[in-house]
Amino acid sequence: MKGNMLLGVVLGLLLLPTAAAAGSFPPSETIFPATTRAWLSIANPKALQAAFDRTQYGQLVQDPAMKPFVESFRQQLKSAGKQRLGKLGLTLEDLEKIPGGELAMAAIEPTPGTLASLLLVDTSGNEAETKALVARIEQRLLEQQATKVADEAAAATGLTTFKLPPEPNTTVARERQVAFAQAPSALIVGDNPAMVAQVLATLKQGRKDNLSTLPAFQAVAARCGKQVPAAASPLRWFVDPLAYAKVYQAANPPREKRKGPDYVAILGRQGFDAVKGAGGVVFFDDGIYEARHHTLVYAPPLPGRQPFAADRFDLAARMLQFPNADRIDPPQWVPRDVSSWVAMQFDLANAFNSAESLVDDVVGEKGVFDDVIASLKEDPDGPQIDVEKDLVACLGKRVSVISDYSTPIGIDSERLVIAIEATDAEKVAATVAKSMATDPDMQKVESGGHVIWEMIDRSMAIPKLEVETPGGAIAHADGGGDDDEAHRRRNRLREREEKLLPHSAVTVAHGHLLIASHRDFLERVLATKGGVESLGSAADYTTVTTEMKKLFPATSAMRSFGRADETVRPAYEMLKAGSMPKSKSLMGQLLNAMLGDGKEGSVRAQQIDGSTLPDFEIIRRYFGTIGLGMESVADGWYFAGVALPRSQQEPEVARTPATPVGR
Repeated sequence: MKGNMLLGVVLGLLLLPTAAAAGSFPPSETIFPATTRAWLSIANPKALQAAFDRTQYGQLVQDPAMKPFVESFRQQLKSAGKQRLGKLGLTLEDLEKIPGGELAMAAIEPTPGTLASLLLVDTSGNEAETKALVARIEQRLLEQQATKVADEAAAATGLTTFKLPPEPNTTVARERQVAFAQAPSALIVGDNPAMVAQVLATLKQGRKDNLSTLPAFQAVAARCGKQVPAAASPLRWFVDPLAYAKVYQAANPPREKRKGPDYVAILGRQGFDAVKGAGGVVFFDDGIYEARHHTLVYAPPLPGRQPFAADRFDLAARMLQFPNADRIDPPQWVPRDVSSWVAMQFDLANAFNSAESLVDDVVGEKGVFDDVIASLKEDPDGPQIDVEKDLVACLGKRVSVISDYSTPIGIDSERLVIAIEATDAEKVAATVAKSMATDPDMQKVESGGHVIWEMIDRSMAIPKLEVETPGGAIAHADGGGDDDEAHRRRNRLREREEKLLPHSAVTVAHGHLLIASHRDFLERVLATKGGVESLGSAADYTTVTTEMKKLFPATSAMRSFGRADETVRPAYEMLKAGSMPKSKSLMGQLLNAMLGDGKEGSVRAQQIDGSTLPDFEIIRRYFGTIGLGMESVADGWYFAGVALPRSQQEPEVARTPATPVGR
């Protein structure tokens, strides 16, 4: 997953603007209103671009071997830009030429349920280019059959508005407008004339009810802003996640009604609106790191509640408990050559106790969670286990995920193992065995002295015993065609689960419950004896850990390590082959869910043509190592991460050959 995100960041940075910095108006956070739901700002685009160019990722973009793809990718972005920016009469090239200072974008909710997009650019030193751009915007809008709105009063202030015809092939008739204004050393463009007019009117002095007055924004700025070196040129961002999701959903109804739960509404009902905002800073080449970011998820306790208390939030949001620990290190059995490792402190018992209302809300029927748990214990055709007593109470607070891939790389190459600490491993093993033994979809396999339960068909997402993170239900397969209420509800809950791990395997070993996507990777983990075979002994891991300790000198609730080349490579090869939409990895399935048409079994079209990418070995040298940490703080969760250059990475980490077992 981290590899896909990193690849996306690198590709996205190809189009950073390259103009000089200035300051013709106050910071955009003092100009945009407090109803801003998402915001991004680059105060000095040219300096940010220069810093990126000095990194190995910048050198990757400039490598001659990447030239065909870079040019192709830019053309693809132009095409996408014509669909999105084109509605505002803009192109991506326009945004490269006119900034002379801050470039800021915002998504604003002017009235409940409406969403306005706004672009604000400091055009200092580029006034002639901006004037020419305004003329081109008008011409492009006219080519879209837009009609110029006659408004002398608005025109006197410098505001111009065009009304566009209804969008084709849509069942929802929505008014479409574009407004823009060129002020001295500034350009404002948006799809809501009233908001453009407001920004224009407050451009010199700002406004009282602005974005920077929000407690969430202030908390983010205070914690993350102080982490930026004086000479750095950061990208800053902020979003109110649930508020933005709600207004985006209201403003962009789907053309076809999708089946299934409304997760945005469910999260709001279940107390997750306690997360008031998230934001931070990103910058490049600060003299030590290729890149560094600092992020705060702002979620203060509800009024009258105590920080870190189990009841700091309401309902299912109470599962958001990530207790800090003095040390988080990879266990000795994590193989040295894996792509990545992440470990998090997570209160599983609290999550289980908080999950009832969420599961019932997702299924759409009250009492489902309790009935399923009761049937697992009492149904004579079920495993007859007390989930809370026999499993949850025997698990600790450390959850780890190890990832890697098999070769040759294909749609089913990515591998992972989820390891959950067990405080009573014998009891967990007995519970797993009791659960698995009654499931016809599971087979018992002996491997290296360990008992592994492996799925033999695709009837479940995770073998019959499922531990979702965070706080999901733990369910067993139904025993048959019984029509009683418990069976009906168990079937209904099971139908809601995504089949994310079709080849999964489970065992209890090394004091952990181990849930793997594939048995071959699980057997590698079980065979690792520690010492030089362990990730903890690798030089590149040690280097990243040293740097992470500087960012988190005391406690933390999460630590991760990744080799960027190994985390990126599976997605890179899938992109090059045009097979990313068919990927069976968790990220591939997640992308299908988010970007697809929502129809069962449908596979989305790949959004990026990667056919011109060079052989990965040619550009592998540009990828170093990455680290991420998180600390639970009184008002939420603080994250920081770094990317180190290849020169500080262990030269070669020999990979263990991986051949899919029985596949």
